[in-house]
Amino acid sequence: MRKLFFALILVGMLMFQTLSYATTFLNPTIQETEQQEEAVEEEAMVEEAPVMEEPEVVEEEAAAPEEASFTQELKKRFIEGGPGFMGIVLICLILGLAIAIERIIYLNLASTNSQKLTAGVEEALSSGGVEAAKELCRNTKGPVASIFYQGLDRVSEGVDSAEKAVVAYGGVQMGQLEKNVSWISLFIALAPMLGFMGTVIGMIQAFDKIEAAGDMQPSLVAGGIKVALLTTVFGLIVAIILQVFYNYIIAKIDSIVNDMEDASINLIDILVAQKK
Repeated sequence: MRKLFFALILVGMLMFQTLSYATTFLNPTIQETEQQEEAVEEEAMVEEAPVMEEPEVVEEEAAAPEEASFTQELKKRFIEGGPGFMGIVLICLILGLAIAIERIIYLNLASTNSQKLTAGVEEALSSGGVEAAKELCRNTKGPVASIFYQGLDRVSEGVDSAEKAVVAYGGVQMGQLEKNVSWISLFIALAPMLGFMGTVIGMIQAFDKIEAAGDMQPSLVAGGIKVALLTTVFGLIVAIILQVFYNYIIAKIDSIVNDMEDASINLIDILVAQKK
């Protein structure tokens, strides 16, 4: 019995030491596990924070497409203005731009280096005579070369005849440069007038609604007045656009005409010098 008792005491002591050792060994592991769990919870909280902001981002991204661009807003306002007067104003813009672009291309092609041409004509007269100078002018594009050709073609009749031919054909070339430009000025004046007419008609319709309703309600006439004013806005926009092109074309024509006059004087001086 005594041996059994001591054996039980020894087993109990061994078990107690084993449990103590296990507790000492496992405590850091448990603490590390708890720390890891706390770290995981903190990371989860950090990850959940942006998730809460995602609806705002989505809302902002969803709201972005709602902001219409300038062209979309312009299209919307144009449709609101109605096809009646808006269509006529648009036709004025299209026709005016077509004529303006055609004139700009023509005037740019008509621009030549008159000083180089004058020097070439003088050299050709000195070396090959009138026919060589006429051939040079025939192969050169532009109103200045055409005027030179007409003057050289009449030089056999005298310098006075050549000068009259230069002056007369200069007027013809000026008419060619100013061709269809008056239509642009017409569309510049017509577009705002059509816009004002649309505004007046829209105001009349708005007052007709007030008369029919028998009450002055802003909501009753606000839409009609807004639509009426849109025709004026678009008419003014068309006039401004065409006015810019018109001023450029007029300035280009004046530049070419001044070049033509200067070159014509130089040609007459050359012919007079050749006669001497």
